[in-house]
Amino acid sequence: MIGRRPAMFGWNGPKIWRDRKDLQPCQAILDEDLAKTEFTARIIDGKLIAEEIRQEIAEEIMRLKSQTNGKVLGLAVVLVGSYKDSETYVRSKKKACKEVGIISLEENLPVDSSEEEVLNIVRKFNDDPSVHGILVQLPLPKHMNEERVFAAISVEKDVDGFHPLNIGKLAMQGRTPPFVPCTPRGCIELLLRSNVEIKGKRVVVIGRSNIVGTPAAMLLQRNQATVTIVHSYTPNPTEITCEVDIVIAAVGVAHLVRGDWIKPGAVVIDVGINPIEDPSAKKGYRLVGDVCFKEGAMKASAITPIPAGVGPMTIAMLLRNTLDSAKRAYGLLD
Repeated sequence: MIGRRPAMFGWNGPKIWRDRKDLQPCQAILDEDLAKTEFTARIIDGKLIAEEIRQEIAEEIMRLKSQTNGKVLGLAVVLVGSYKDSETYVRSKKKACKEVGIISLEENLPVDSSEEEVLNIVRKFNDDPSVHGILVQLPLPKHMNEERVFAAISVEKDVDGFHPLNIGKLAMQGRTPPFVPCTPRGCIELLLRSNVEIKGKRVVVIGRSNIVGTPAAMLLQRNQATVTIVHSYTPNPTEITCEVDIVIAAVGVAHLVRGDWIKPGAVVIDVGINPIEDPSAKKGYRLVGDVCFKEGAMKASAITPIPAGVGPMTIAMLLRNTLDSAKRAYGLLD
């Protein structure tokens, strides 16, 4: 995410990583030609896998509509303020919804709206039976209490998976949360659909945000992995990370993870999407991950690219969560 990072990211502030004197993030080389570099890693094509999932979802929605006499599925998005990256993401969600047969509803509020106005919109969607998923797009303006806003979303419609009850059930053995946060769920789905064994493997999750790192670690444990969380106060992160089988990087620091962080043959899932200056690019910047891709691809057995890696999976998992919500509402969830 470009721009101000919301409180939902928790303790894992990127600035803390950047201020550490013991780490030397890879500086992006603007004239590097990745096409001429010989990689050993298999590229995990998140865009292709997400397209397969979306096709599966579209087919399931057609079947659901035939079982319910044409009832529709609805996803409501609340956007407060004008943030270019948020608006772009919302447009992508609307397009994806249309492609699979989900009705997309949107409420756009000015940045100076009151918290109560946002809560009223959330309550309206909570009470609307045609809405099966509600998400409030981050970031919210500074004068709003994110915790209060997200807690107001009905747990049965919390397709972002951020409600404390969803996170609490995710953390507990023997409990099944109605929804799992979309990006972590997408990371696990990438591994599973790429035939990467998780059970019994050693995994490092770099970052402990409420949105990605912490729920990803809990999901990995549910898949029987041995999980270590490396965060911005972890001493010697390289020594810990270079010993594991799977690395999930989710901190929001461009090229933090160097080649010497990665064990030969490890699998790397790069969640980071970071803008760096690039005068040759049309927008004046380009997007890179938390992993120095050139170095990582020479050490890993498989790695996700930026931007066609985890990003498309996040939207695919949002669609999946919305479908699951509708099936649950209509008594059709397996």
